[in-house]
Amino acid sequence: MIDYLRGRLAARELDYIVLDVHGIGYRVFCPNPFESRLKDGEETTFYIHYHVREDAHLLFGFPTREEQSLFRRLLEVTGIGPKVALGVLAGGRPETIVAAIQQENVAFLMKLPGIGRKTAQRIILDLKDKLGTGSIVDTVAAIGLEGEAAASAGAGGTAWNEAKEALQALGYTEAEADRAWAKIKAKAEGAASDTLVKLALQALYQGT
Repeated sequence: MIDYLRGRLAARELDYIVLDVHGIGYRVFCPNPFESRLKDGEETTFYIHYHVREDAHLLFGFPTREEQSLFRRLLEVTGIGPKVALGVLAGGRPETIVAAIQQENVAFLMKLPGIGRKTAQRIILDLKDKLGTGSIVDTVAAIGLEGEAAASAGAGGTAWNEAKEALQALGYTEAEADRAWAKIKAKAEGAASDTLVKLALQALYQGT
């Protein structure tokens, strides 16, 4: 079982990075490959969830233990697979998502990619008690983000508004998000919020 990989960031695409570990390139699917904390050519550590299917062995990776832990918790929820769980983590910081679950904030959870009302309710039912202790919840308490999920829930409901909230949760300013939107809006019509986040991160990373 692979718990983490440490290597050089060799390449990135919309939904994965390539991590060069001693000359072997590992394709690692991750929430936001173009986020600012990842630097091309630099050594970095990704905490891995190793997922086995009949037709493929896949690596899902995260820059923090909190994201890895939350991803695995989400996979315990009925009806949530790796793709949806990855989209959830692309839509917000783990501490913000945990705060929403603890507050039973269905409206916020429904803004995350791939999550409808029934799935949001199932997440709360299955995970609220399981997230009562541990590093993710400790982070919530330390940062004091309990009000963030509620504030986000009152924002506009368009895919871009959801994507913009996710970008701000990743540390980008409103002005930076707006500049990214100006560059991608021509090719973003009809795109889901998780796709918009990835396109915006790519635009921000490239400085376009």
